[in-house]
This record gives sequence, structure tokens and C-alpha cells, in this order.
Amino acid sequence: MCGIVGYLGKKSAVPLILDSLRTLEYRGYDSAGIAFLDDDNLFHIYKAAGKLVNLESVLPDSTPLKSGSHIGIGHIRWATHGAANEINAHPHHGGHQEIALVHNGIIENYFEIKQELEAKGRNFISDTDTECIAQLLEQLTSEMPSDTPEQFRVVIQATLNKLVGAYALSIINKKFPNHLFAIRNHAPLVIGKGENEYLVASDAVAIISHTQELLFLKDKEIAEITPEGIRLTRLDGTPIEAVLEHVELGPLQIDKKGFKHFMLKEIYEQPDVVRNSLSGRLVSAERPIRLLPGEPKDSLKKQTLDTILKYMDRIVIVGCGTSFNAGLVGKYFIEEMVSVPVEVESAGEYRYRKPIISDKTLIVAISQSGETADTLEAVRRAAKLGGKILTITNREDSSLARESDIVLPVRAGVEISVCATKSFTAQIIVFYLLGLAMAEMRQTASESQIKELKTGLLKTPALIEAALSNPEPVQAVAKQYGNAANVLFIARGINFPVALEGALKLKEISYIHAEGYSGSELKHGPIAMLDESIPVISVLVPGVVFEKMISNCQEAKARDAQMIGITSAVIDSQKAESTFDDLLQIPESLELLSPLIATVPLQLLAYYMAEYLGKDVDQPRNLAKSVTVE
Repeated sequence: MCGIVGYLGKKSAVPLILDSLRTLEYRGYDSAGIAFLDDDNLFHIYKAAGKLVNLESVLPDSTPLKSGSHIGIGHIRWATHGAANEINAHPHHGGHQEIALVHNGIIENYFEIKQELEAKGRNFISDTDTECIAQLLEQLTSEMPSDTPEQFRVVIQATLNKLVGAYALSIINKKFPNHLFAIRNHAPLVIGKGENEYLVASDAVAIISHTQELLFLKDKEIAEITPEGIRLTRLDGTPIEAVLEHVELGPLQIDKKGFKHFMLKEIYEQPDVVRNSLSGRLVSAERPIRLLPGEPKDSLKKQTLDTILKYMDRIVIVGCGTSFNAGLVGKYFIEEMVSVPVEVESAGEYRYRKPIISDKTLIVAISQSGETADTLEAVRRAAKLGGKILTITNREDSSLARESDIVLPVRAGVEISVCATKSFTAQIIVFYLLGLAMAEMRQTASESQIKELKTGLLKTPALIEAALSNPEPVQAVAKQYGNAANVLFIARGINFPVALEGALKLKEISYIHAEGYSGSELKHGPIAMLDESIPVISVLVPGVVFEKMISNCQEAKARDAQMIGITSAVIDSQKAESTFDDLLQIPESLELLSPLIATVPLQLLAYYMAEYLGKDVDQPRNLAKSVTVE
């Protein structure tokens, strides 16, 4: 989850590294640092707790910063081991400022390494797992001759062989001022080649404004970068050809476009996100779904996709957080339309189970970033057991996309706010398209039902725009219940995942304790919590379980809970007054498509409650945008 940047070239390294770190900072971080060698081959390391601006404030206005350094590394940290303070901030060195490195990942055996090194007389100054890597590098350098880059690479290999865990590393050594080292193992790292320069980053968006010629490192690969090029080897020293590819990624546009926060802007972008996600895939209600528009009919991808659509007899969806909730919506829809069993699994649990997988099992991996560590490992395990992998992601250049049989991009655009909103909606759209494509291929639903759902999807952008057109009632509810200590969200059927997502959004950015439940589960325990202090937010849409939900709401009201209803139905005024304290109306849609509309007021409610409480909406505490460590 940490952000890494490295530079070697003819430009001044420091301003470029800071600019690249600024591109990554939106993902949620708690400290920052930079290390560079000046033209006199002296190390300079600066670190600060908090935002990147705090690091910039401690940097001296001196010549090396402007023009006297051409190699350096930078880091923005999301704390795992050790508090978020200046001492624990990266880069770290081994005590003698001979070697400096930045790290994303977790070293699981760092404590044992630390004890071993302390027994040899080495003194640790931080509480991080990362410092043990720097200390180990320096210790092994003192024990093994390393006066050449080749010898130092052997030291790096020996160091890595002692590490257990995940790591992406960028290393600079005072002895070799024209060498930048980059290593990956279960954490993303990319190298970019520009004109007379090389850049390293944990995310391509950090360097794409400088170059689109990229090398995506694979696990256990070591890159030694010099002005002459990239020398790539495996951990065991086996040489590999360094093949760069041209990647078309637009520069990251960090612009609020007049909105107070990125989250609010991204909520309001959802109508266009839906249009973009449908574009080329759903042209009209009369034409079939095209999941891979533009792909040639005889391509291997098309053959693989046809196999998936026709023959897979079981689907397992794996994801985390918001992606998990989107997967639950996908389960309801695909089972309804295709009559194929669908399981939704937390990727962090699934990767450690003994899953039952056959060659007719489809694993649908869902991740906004495509770098979620648990989801990536779950996919790797499932692939080894013979499952087909279909990934739904916002990043076609991600590790997850590269390890999948088929990739269905959600096309949400870069999501700046840590709290996911538009990517959730886009993920659901892709699940609907997948379910409809399977239903068409297998003829498991009537033509009239499929046509009705396609027509409904094409109308969805306008319905979301209508839901966003009148935020004042949501603002009023947010202000009224903003001081609640606990909030319950309930729904049933295909909107049950919406209740889970509504609770997740609220606790993520307001820090109010919130839980989502099926309305049917209230009387099996949670109803004991209810009293006049607890708001219960209910999602009610016309359909199979509508009357059941009304009854669940009346049960909660009988326990004096404060009832807020979100509904597209016209509820009898007497029933509404006796059941609900507040009602928020949403546009009417088909029941199966209603999560796309019902989630909008819940996103707005979470936003306005967090704003009312004065929280950092876009970068909530303790959270990062991309969870690349376990």
C-alpha cells in the first residue's frame, strides 16, 4: 500500500520524485521521505510524518535539490509495523548511510532477522520491518566483498533469500551512484524508460507523464538499472530479457472540478461512468451483449470467453471490501438469469482454504486496483488448481489483469478518493453484462426478460442523474443523525449487498459504527440492540420481498428505533407515518437493477455525515486506496 518512486537520469531527481509521489498521495498515507546522492556522492535523507507537504517543508532550498542530484528514491508510507512518525518513515538505511531503500510490503520474519543482527552488534533505530532489510544488506556487505555492482547484486540476492514475506524494493548504494536497483516479490513494481532516464514506481500512474515504455516486474525478479540499460535477473541469478511494452495510460488528472471533495465529484460522475462501462458492450436492447468489443472473432480471448460463457458450471467470486459487496450483487443477478451456482468469497479467507475447483469452475476476481494482495494470491491458487480466471478491474495494466484468462475493465476512470463509489457502480454494471451475456449464450432467460433488462440498463444513467438531482433531503437526514454512535442498515434480496455497502461507506469516512443486515436477520439477534438512539436505514424497492421489508421495518419501529426509509415505492401515507421518521425517494427501476439506484443516496448520506462531523473525507484515517499487503 506504500508508494515507491525511484529515478536515475540526467534531470534533477528530487523535484521529479516529489512530483511523482504527489501523484500517489491520494491513495492514503501517513508519512513521506526521500533519499538521494548529490554530485559529491554524499547521501541526503529527509523524512516527515503526515502529508507530503510536510516533507516538502523540511527540504532545504539548496543546489542539490535543484540540479545536483541525478539518482534518488522516494516513499509515501501506510504504516504496518511501527507508528506513523518521522523515525519510521522511509527511506531506511543500515546505520552508516551507505545504502538506502524504500519498501512496500510486509517482512514476516523481520523479528528473527532483527534479533540475529542485534546479536552481531547492529543497532536499530525504528520499529519497522523495513529497517531489517537495510541492516541486513549492510551486514552482508561487510561480510562479503561488494566493491562492484555485480558483487552487490550477489549481496542483494543473499539478503532476499533470508526474507519471508512480500516486498517491492528500490535501493541505492553510495558506492555505485549510477546504479538503481528494483526488486519485486508479491508487491507491484514497474520500471519506465524515458529519454536518457529511468523511473521506478509502485504504480504506473506515478511515472506515465514521463514515459509510456514500461517494464512490469514479475515476482522474484531483480532489475539493475544503469544509464546503459536494464539488467534483469531472477532471484537465483538467471538472466532474463528485459522487454518493455508501450502502455497507453493517460496522465492522472487530480482535479476536483469545483466539488469540495473527490468523493463527491466521483459520486456525481457515476452516470457517465455507467455510460462508459456500457459503451460498445450494450448498444441496444435488440443486439447481443459484446463483453469484448473490438476483439477479433477468431482470437484466443474470444475462444476463452465463449468457453466461459457456455460451459462453466460453477462460479466463485473473490474480492475484498467494496468489491466483495459488488460480487454479492453479481451472485444474485447471475443465479437469477443463468441458473448457475455462484459463491462469493472473501479473498483473504479463500486463499488459505482448500478450495474445490474443476476445469469448469470460473473464478471471478474483482478488484478496483487489480493489486489487492489477497485477491491476487487467491487467483494464483485457483489457477494452479485448474480454474479459469476472469478479472473485473479498473486497471488493465495491473498484476491481476496480467494473471487472468479474461479481463473485463470497468472503465470507471481513476478514483482518487479512498472511499470507493463510482468503481462499485461500474463493477456491478460489468456483472450485469456478464450475466446477460451468459443468459443469451445459454438461453436460460426469456428474450423478453433480457430485452427488458437491457432497456433498463440503458436508462440507468438518467435514473442515477435523477437520484443525484435533489441532495437536500439527504443532507437534512445526515445532519439530523450525524451524531449517532451506531447505525444499522437493512435490506433484502438483491439489495442486501447495498445495505452492507452503505454501512461500509459510513464507517469508512465518518468512523460511526455501522452494520449491514438482511432485514430477515434482525429478529435473530440485532434487534436486541435497538432503542431510540439507533437509526435504522432501510432500502425498500417494489418486488418479491417488499412487503416482508415493510414488516421488518415495523418490527424495528416497535423497538423505538429511528427509521429512515430509502424507497422507489409510493407507500400508503398512514403506513409511512407509522413506520418511518424520514423517507428518501429514489427513481423507480427494475428490481434486479435497483442496486444501481439505491446505492446513490447511501453514498451521499455517508459523505454528508462525514462532512458534518468534519472528517477527512478523501483520506480517512488508517485506510489506503490499494491494499497491496496482507
